[in-house]
Amino acid sequence: MAKILIIDDEKSIRSTLREILEYEKYEVEEAEDGELGLELLGKNEFDVVLCDIKMPKLDGIQVLEKSNSIGKDTPFIMISAHGTIETAVEATKKGAFDFIQKPPDLNRLLLTVRNALDQSTLVTETKVLKKKVSKTYDIVGESKAIHQVIETIDKVAPTEARVLIQGANGTGKELVAKWIHEKSNRAGGPLVEVNCAAIPAELIESELFGHEKGAFTSAVKQRRGKFEQANGGTLFLDEIGDMSLSAQAKVLRALQESKISRVGGDKEIKVNVRVVAATNKDLKKEIEEKKFREDLYHRLSVILIQVPLLTDRKDDIPLLVDKFLEDIAAEYGSAKKTISDSAIKELQKQPWTGNIRELRNVIERLVIMCGAEIDAKDVQKYTLE
Repeated sequence: MAKILIIDDEKSIRSTLREILEYEKYEVEEAEDGELGLELLGKNEFDVVLCDIKMPKLDGIQVLEKSNSIGKDTPFIMISAHGTIETAVEATKKGAFDFIQKPPDLNRLLLTVRNALDQSTLVTETKVLKKKVSKTYDIVGESKAIHQVIETIDKVAPTEARVLIQGANGTGKELVAKWIHEKSNRAGGPLVEVNCAAIPAELIESELFGHEKGAFTSAVKQRRGKFEQANGGTLFLDEIGDMSLSAQAKVLRALQESKISRVGGDKEIKVNVRVVAATNKDLKKEIEEKKFREDLYHRLSVILIQVPLLTDRKDDIPLLVDKFLEDIAAEYGSAKKTISDSAIKELQKQPWTGNIRELRNVIERLVIMCGAEIDAKDVQKYTLE
């Protein structure tokens, strides 16, 4: 259940807002002035704050500033009976999510709260993702092939150039996309991933661009799409070669104009998104077969990164195995197992059609099934299962 803090010196306003929000099944806490509100923010985690601007002791702008200074990134919705354009602009510059005038329109209020909750969720997911990237999913390897990938990431990440990552399944395309975001100037913004192959063709446009209430039978409320969710950050379109031609046309327009329209709506929404795409298909062949738009390909492939097959970087297998043994031991809360040189050589002989993903699965299987040291016989026994 989402938790919302109301900071307002007018008891009647607090009571009205509480009644509305609790009816919508939100958990609500109140503060009668800015100082108490800031104290509650310091002690508790809230998903959204509704904050009056004109208050004794600390006004709403000061509460917002102090909340930011203590590292809170809870979305603030500012409310005021004396609102002006200047006030709204100032609040937005200070980091407020939105500004609503008193008395608030019920539909506008609830829509703004839902959108703020979406942002709060994205901030949390981004933190988790960044933590995973920085602590768990390192790009491991010393081969020439992987060094070229790392060097390209280092050069490209700080720019705004679009990147197309090519490679077979299991080679680590998603990891490359995450590191491009992590090393970019957008690292503080969201990284939003879309697996184009996993979403039915009839739903992909709604997923990417959102939809208005009533746009189709199951559209019971307005929904923000991935382009809007990724605003200010990076949108990773994984397996873009599986995207329908109609969705490709809309993606092309979004890249050209930095604007999108929700399904069922005619309002144009500006978006500031860096697009990184990945595919396991030969897009040039897909273009010849009229399955992929050539103009979209050229928009996406400002920079091309080819992620090598594991069989093309077998010298990296010892390092990868050591990393996987360490990670799996940490996940299971057990001692890290050792592996013999003969077992490593046996692993290097394997075809690895599933690439790094397959190698990781095999190492986990060996950790579960084998003794303290993994030897060549273990590899022969459990690799081909």
